[in-house]
Amino acid sequence: MKKTVISLVLVAFLGFASTSCRETNNTEESVETIEQTTEETLENENEGALEKIGKSVDNAVQETKEAGEAVEDAANDIDNDDN
Repeated sequence: MKKTVISLVLVAFLGFASTSCRETNNTEESVETIEQTTEETLENENEGALEKIGKSVDNAVQETKEAGEAVEDAANDIDNDDN
């Protein structure tokens, strides 16, 4: 009976001793990988959003210029009609 108990304790001890170090290293590497992936994803999303905002601003500026030119042309037409 003593040999059976001692054998089970020895097998359990060897099982725990051989697997504890591997999990720690994998966990640290996984956390670093997740952090890097998250940062890259956020940077890509921010760049895409900034590009969209920039295009929207450029379009608004262009439309404003065109509207200003149309108003100027209309004013010139009115001035020319008076002559």
